Amino acid sequence: MKILHHPQVGDIELSSVLYALSDPTRLGIVAEAARSGEQPCSHFHARVVKSTMSHHIRTLREAGVIRVRVQGTQHFITLRSEDLEERFPGLLQPLLQAAAQTSTESAE
Repeated sequence: MKILHHPQVGDIELSSVLYALSDPTRLGIVAEAARSGEQPCSHFHARVVKSTMSHHIRTLREAGVIRVRVQGTQHFITLRSEDLEERFPGLLQPLLQAAAQTSTESAE
């Protein structure tokens, strides 16, 4: 079984987090993870093929935005909101609010 790398809180870099959240698909994954808590990868319904979804999940994980827990063949995703708040206080909440506002405007 492959061991997944998750950066320690002190190793999370602002530029990596902002890069990971700059993609609308990844921002949508993070917003959904914030709303629903730990969920399997199959719970997230991005309009991308499976390999692209894997790329987005890896980018978020390596940036320190999400944690991926493997249980059998399932991969469960959790937002590392406490770690991000500790490292960059006040960063995540405005981004999630902007994502929610953008998705609401898109739906109208």
